[in-house]
Amino acid sequence: MSKSVARLKSMKKVADKIDHSSKLRTDIPAGMAAPGPPLGPMLGQRNINVPAFCKDFNERTANIKPGIPLPTRVKMNPDRSYQLVIHQPPASYFLKQAAGINRGAMEPVRETSGKITLKHLYEIAKIKSQDPTLDFKPLKEICTMLIGTARTCGIEIVRELDPQEYGEFLNQRKLAVEEQKKLLQEKREAKMLRTA
Repeated sequence: MSKSVARLKSMKKVADKIDHSSKLRTDIPAGMAAPGPPLGPMLGQRNINVPAFCKDFNERTANIKPGIPLPTRVKMNPDRSYQLVIHQPPASYFLKQAAGINRGAMEPVRETSGKITLKHLYEIAKIKSQDPTLDFKPLKEICTMLIGTARTCGIEIVRELDPQEYGEFLNQRKLAVEEQKKLLQEKREAKMLRTA
């Protein structure tokens, strides 16, 4: 009988060590963590001190341009403390910055939203290789991943880029984006009229 009791106690110790909490995975703008929605409720559900977290996050990201989206991973400890891991901005953010655009293509297969050079791609891959999830991946693999992300954004990768031609392309693209925004707004208004 005592053997089975000892076995149950050892199993209970193992069960106590199992962590059933889920990691919080979200993007938070650099230096702009605030206790209000949507971040506040997500942290509150996990019993994290929201004002302390916001202060900690904003201090850690003080050297980064405010508003840049940072993928953040938060793991909760049983004593209400947490482990905070802040990644580099998403690949799509870097690609759009390098291309000089604010948004990707609505239909990436049919339209080109911007262009970047192979040098841009390599520089972005070097930055992204600092992410904990990409630590042990070779640069070639990260470049391949970035090419796929660029395609989904409608960004074309070229060997060389003429600044004057690209400036003209961006001006034409700006007009196309404005037209797309108008069409989307008209669709929203038509949908609201149907549901009213």
